[in-house]
Amino acid sequence: MASETSQDDAPKQAQRDDKDGELAIVGRSVTINRPRHELFAFWRDFSNLPQFMHAVEKIDVTGDRSSWTIKAPVGQHVTLETELVEVVENEVLGWQSVEGSEIKTKGRVTFEDAPADRGTVVSAEIGYEPPGGDLGRLFAKIFRAEPNIQARHELKRFKMLMEAGEIATGANHHANDGEH
Repeated sequence: MASETSQDDAPKQAQRDDKDGELAIVGRSVTINRPRHELFAFWRDFSNLPQFMHAVEKIDVTGDRSSWTIKAPVGQHVTLETELVEVVENEVLGWQSVEGSEIKTKGRVTFEDAPADRGTVVSAEIGYEPPGGDLGRLFAKIFRAEPNIQARHELKRFKMLMEAGEIATGANHHANDGEH
């Protein structure tokens, strides 16, 4: 009988895409061949997240609050403020936007030991409600990829960073051709 385990880094069976109140929720999971406590510690320092989250330029952390600067088209930025709402050491991190943020968001990441000593299963559920008006249109441009695809790619980049120490890209860099 064929194994239910997929070679996909963010398998479809772990996907979740539904509504929680007014927030659209996107969920994905990935197995990373690293110990749970290492992955949790890396993610717990939100200032690390821009290393694999494509649209996030920087995150400034002050205690349990974070200020996220998100890249926008034409050199613009959107800022949102979040606070930690759930922390279970080496198991769960949960956050949500604070009152007055330009974007309403919440997220929850869980870390579980993978079967057969294969590392850690990292599951992320991210919810957001883009604002209306011009800011909403800007937000839609920033996150032009379908949310499930974007969540999948971010977890795959996290996996590459944690397992290989870098994120492989398929981009050709012609600007430096001929320079050695």
